[in-house]
Amino acid sequence: MMQEKNSQSQQSLSSPTEKDYFKCELISFNEVLRLSRILSRKIKASGYMPDLIVAIGRGGYVPGRLISDFLLLNDLISMKIEHYKRAAEMQAEARIRFPISVDIIGKKVLIVDDVTDTGDTLRLAVDYIWSLKPADVRTAVLQHKTCSSFVPNFYGQKVIKWRWIIYPWARYEDMAGFVEKIIMDRTLDLPRIISEFKDRYGLDIKETELLEILDDLAERGEIERVEGDKSGWRVLGR
Repeated sequence: MMQEKNSQSQQSLSSPTEKDYFKCELISFNEVLRLSRILSRKIKASGYMPDLIVAIGRGGYVPGRLISDFLLLNDLISMKIEHYKRAAEMQAEARIRFPISVDIIGKKVLIVDDVTDTGDTLRLAVDYIWSLKPADVRTAVLQHKTCSSFVPNFYGQKVIKWRWIIYPWARYEDMAGFVEKIIMDRTLDLPRIISEFKDRYGLDIKETELLEILDDLAERGEIERVEGDKSGWRVLGR
């Protein structure tokens, strides 16, 4: 899933450049593997053995594959639910983009995602899958935030203090979104953007990675490079 944001956890500041200061945490692939092992062991210890795993796209694709591996389960399918867009931008409500296209009647289903936050994505997934008449439905995530109104059956880690979690499969996309949030209606050079990454989100971004992101955003027509007395980068359409 595009992970869900707890908006009450963000500082409500009036300035466009200050209103969305919040802490981020980068998760490594090694940490994902560790949490997947913990999660798999909890599922095994419960005695629940699903007939198939449904990975919630896009955040659940990698965890779903790892869990299916640790459970020695071949049947892995996916569905896509959209809630968050790039860089913690939440849509009005979670919605199913690509539903399940196979028959799951009478199956024991395990829904796998990366994280819970508001709980909207998993709640929608559970309601939808129950409508397809499976025998049982249970849920599992790598990390469960206690601010979520939905508590999964299984989770690898409980997150008590809220932060925006950036998984390796979403790092580049989130960083690109943060670039546009930082620039807003200003023209900023590389050192200023790098500095604001640290100040706003507690993230250290290297100049080489930032330049690649800026070039990609420029190629997509979302930002442009400005030359002259005030050289730097600015967001188009502002």
